[in-house]
Amino acid sequence: MRPIPMNSHARSPAKKHRLAACLLMLSAPVLAVAQEQPAATSPETVTLPATPLPYSRFASPEARAQFERMLAETREGKGPDPADVADQRRFYQRYNDDRLAEAERRYPAKVEATHIGGVPVHVVDPQGGAQGDNARRVLINLHGGAFMWGSGSGALVEAVPIAAVAGIRVVTVDYRLAPEHPYPAAVDDVEAVYRELLKQYRADNIGIYGCSAGGMLTAQATARILTKGLPGPGAAGNFCGTGLLFGGDSATLGQLAVGVPPLQSDGGASLPYLRTAQADDPVAYPGQSPELLAKFPPTLFLAGGRDFAVSALSTMQRRLLAAGVEADLVLFDGLWHAFFVYPDLPESQEAYEVIARFFDRHLGRQPR
Repeated sequence: MRPIPMNSHARSPAKKHRLAACLLMLSAPVLAVAQEQPAATSPETVTLPATPLPYSRFASPEARAQFERMLAETREGKGPDPADVADQRRFYQRYNDDRLAEAERRYPAKVEATHIGGVPVHVVDPQGGAQGDNARRVLINLHGGAFMWGSGSGALVEAVPIAAVAGIRVVTVDYRLAPEHPYPAAVDDVEAVYRELLKQYRADNIGIYGCSAGGMLTAQATARILTKGLPGPGAAGNFCGTGLLFGGDSATLGQLAVGVPPLQSDGGASLPYLRTAQADDPVAYPGQSPELLAKFPPTLFLAGGRDFAVSALSTMQRRLLAAGVEADLVLFDGLWHAFFVYPDLPESQEAYEVIARFFDRHLGRQPR
């Protein structure tokens, strides 16, 4: 297997670096930037033959068309400067604004900007408000964006469809961003929101979910809540990110399958947000603590089959299962990192239904 060809003509190293990062960035907020890697020489390394990789026949025509558009944008070198956070934030603000407009056309919802526990949030309610059991439930959404961008529309594009499809209130947390605010600032913000929501909701009626960096933050926040002795949430969703650094086969194969080089070998540990996290910190990386994982709530793992996060997600799922925790893993073949920010894709709509059913099955169902 090899990356889908970019262009046949030569490029400067800087241009190649931007193109390597571009498809991941265009597909969704990401937790790590793709970079060229030196050839490995360890004896267990397998050299992949130069083989064309057809697009999945299990994916929808709409997904195929979107994948083709993203490849074309990558080949054209579109995207932000990966060394300029300000440029990345401007780029993703426009990108997320466009995705949110698409979501709002399909999924009407009521959105209110406010503060909870001193933290800026958006409260998203389905049209007509939550009804029945859902009137006593709430979801906390933690947005993606490499811990450096994604507030506002980037959070709402993950919250509006879920609020509408699940018929439940979703609170999106605009947590503090790196590099200005490194770990554990975002975890602190989520804890503050959670503590305030506990005054209104039973813990087992609170769910937490997030995408990419938000998926990792979901695991971190859950770990913080449990280590502080607070009652844990009723269920969690780790989408395209979890309580482990990225790595494994998907960090290479998932990247090649979307036409870009493999991820950095550190799995994201060098990100501005995580540089202040210690490798043995069970809150920063809860997937390394079996004792802590045994206290986790039922968790849904969801990603595209070509997502670089699949190895981390599947490993985290196995570790939760080994700890006696219910854990589901749902993969969408041919789809990329954080694909469901495209609300018009059939796979995205299916993902919203999967998420809605999971939280409905678990929230308020655990012993008090």
